[in-house]
Parts: sequence; structure tokens; C-alpha cells
Amino acid sequence: MALTAVEIAASVRAGNLDPVRVTEEALDRIAAADGVVGAFRRVRAEEALKEAAAVAARPDLASLPLAGVPVAVKDVTELAGEYASHGSQAGSSAQAGADGVIAARLRAAGAVIVGLTRVPELCIWPMSDTPDGIARNPWDPTYAAGGSSGGSAAAVAAGLVPLAHGSDGMGSVRLPAAMCGLVGLKPGADLLAEGGWFGMSVHGPLATTVADTAVLLSVLADAPALASVPSPSAVRIGMSTTVPLLHTPVPKELVAAVSTAAGHLAAAGHAITPAAPRYPPTMVLGMTARWLAGPAIQARAFDGARLQRRTRAHVRAGRLVERAGLIRPRTRDHWIARAEEFFATHEVLLTPTLSHWPVKAGRWHEKGWLANVLPSTRLAGFTGQWNFAGYPAITVPAGRSVVSGLPTSVQLVARPGGESLLLGLAAQLEAANPWPRTARN
Repeated sequence: MALTAVEIAASVRAGNLDPVRVTEEALDRIAAADGVVGAFRRVRAEEALKEAAAVAARPDLASLPLAGVPVAVKDVTELAGEYASHGSQAGSSAQAGADGVIAARLRAAGAVIVGLTRVPELCIWPMSDTPDGIARNPWDPTYAAGGSSGGSAAAVAAGLVPLAHGSDGMGSVRLPAAMCGLVGLKPGADLLAEGGWFGMSVHGPLATTVADTAVLLSVLADAPALASVPSPSAVRIGMSTTVPLLHTPVPKELVAAVSTAAGHLAAAGHAITPAAPRYPPTMVLGMTARWLAGPAIQARAFDGARLQRRTRAHVRAGRLVERAGLIRPRTRDHWIARAEEFFATHEVLLTPTLSHWPVKAGRWHEKGWLANVLPSTRLAGFTGQWNFAGYPAITVPAGRSVVSGLPTSVQLVARPGGESLLLGLAAQLEAANPWPRTARN
């Protein structure tokens, strides 16, 4: 895949590229590589070609922001003629009669939906494997691609598609984007709330460039102005590499990525100082309670006896949380007050995205609950608190490990409404420190 989504769409709009041919090439790449990468639960080959032909015949082709662009959607998406499995064999396989909001907006923008990407059961975990496949990191297939949008990240990082949709409840866009060397944006809860996990889960884009991220965000949010990436004026950025509250050690190369990014941002004129919010101890309890109880509520629509062993344990814990009344608005309000305190003196927070290296790829769904919880909490020390607060955050590639060859990354967080600022800062990092767009480059 040589062209970006922006380039594909521009060429299709100009009549220089045929959407059917673009889709055929994407399907060829999927057929050649997905046996190793495991990104897709379902490839819509026949349907996608028909959709591409329909895009080519649209009278408004010249105005479509994603004209003819092959896009993958996470397997939680309502798509006419398909069913969303949510990574489970315990749910309904009844086909949706109509597109949900995400699919409808993608199609309206001219995108061609080529498939549904692999997720862990009920999207609970930061590794995406199911009984019929494992989403692997294209940079090194012995590692997991992350989760829960791991299949989407693998599809983009392997160059199978230029763009993918994801959702993020505790880091589920940013973690796989970081592991696979992509840009991944979690919008604020006020922009693209997905509705799950007591408002913590939001839809978001995964892409190889900042410009592609912006255009997909603008389509998902139905907000065309977000496609324009600004050149931000100088802002105050607080930098921290300490895992909130837990203070667990962060690998040196992940810490070094933050220092490198801070140097580039300082050279662009921004003021960088060591600083972090005053994280309240109740924050961890509040977001963990929602991570447990959210899937427990979702599981009511599934056959509990057929859920995976780790999921059944998670659901039991979530029901205990519900009965104990631990979903307390004041816990979130207290954390937001602390976050607002920090953002009164800083426009942005800069941290690592990952608090540990990715886990190895494997059949994690066959393991017990604790065997999944322990590596999950090690990975996600910097992400979930911003779902809890509802603040936007973006992951940006920063380089590659000299030891493992895996990507490194940083996270930028802004106050609500700061998505354009985050895209602008990410574009400055991209210009100062260009990254290989895919593992196939």
C-alpha cells in the first residue's frame, strides 16, 4: 500500500483511480498477508467490490472525503447484512437490517468497508485473539497487535488498508496503535461517545499519518472542520513518565521516546515542563469498577454458559461491583476536578502510551482471568484515566526499539474539545520525526 487515504480519495475524486481497482488491490493484500496477521474476523470481498462500483457511479463522487478508500471496521459495528460478534461465539449471529451510525457515515463519505476486524471477547482485553484467530503485530508476528482494536491496528500497520475504525474504553485505540506504530486518536466523550462502559467508550480512528487520522475523525464525528490539521501556536505542555499512582517501572526506551518527543515540541516553540495531574487514589477504583461492570451489563445479551472462562469471571466481578454500588458519579467528578486543575496551567499532557512492552501473541482467551488481568494492567497505566475523565488523547509513533524492533510512541492529552490541537501537535512531531508508515515499508 503506497498511497495514503487522503491520496487515494483525491485521485478517485479526480478520476485518476478506479474505486473497484483500489478495492481489488486491498483484497489482494488481505488474501496474501492476513493468514499471518490475523486482522480480520470477516472479509467482505464480494460485497466490497459491489460497494466500490456503487461509489464509482455516485453523482457526488467529486465531493466525497473518503472516495473509494478501503476501510476496515471493528467487529462491534452495526453493518447491514452482517453481524457484530464482539469477539464472542456466545452472541447472536442475526444479521443487521441496516447500518449503524458509524457504517452509515463511512458509506456516506465514499468509503468501501472491506471487513470486520478481530477483537477480544466483549472488548475487555489489550490483546485480540479468538478461537478462530490471533491478531498479530505486523512488525513482529510473535507479539500481539494489542486490543481491543487489535485487528484494526494490525490491518493498517500491515498495509492491508489505509484506515480502520476502532473504539476505546480503557485505551483500546491508543494501545494497539502504539504497539503497531500508528496514529490512534481517542476523541473526547462529548464528540464520539460509543455508549458502553458508563460513557468511557468512544469511537476513534487508526491511521498511518496525521492527515489520514484527521479525515477519518471528521467523517466518524460528522464534523468536516476536523479534517483540517491546524498549525498550533505555542502551548504549555506538562511531561510525565511516571505511571499514575502505581509508580511501576516503565521500560527505558518508552521513557526515552517521551524525551525525544519533548525535544521536538520544544524546538517547535512549545514550553515543556515536568508536570502531571494530582491523580486521586479513588480514580483507579472508579475506572476499574466501570471496566468490570460495563461488560457485565453487555453480557446480559449473550449466552453466559458459552462465554470464555476469563469473561465469565470478569462478568461475575462486574455484577458484584454493580450490587455494591461502586459506580459512583462523585468518584469521576473528583477526578475531573483534579484534571481541570492541571489543565488550568497546561494545555497538554505528554506521557508514554504504553507502560510496558506488548505481550506475546497467543491464545489468551484460553487462559484464566488473573492470567489476563496482570499483563493488561502492566500495559495500560497511562490510558484508562482519560476515558474515565472523558478527555481526548492521541498516540503518535516516536521510533523503534533498538532491542526488539517494536515501535515506540507517546501520548498527548488535551482538555475537552482539544482534538484539533492534538492533531496539530501530532503533525509537528510527524514533520520533525517521520515514521515508516507500515511494517511493509
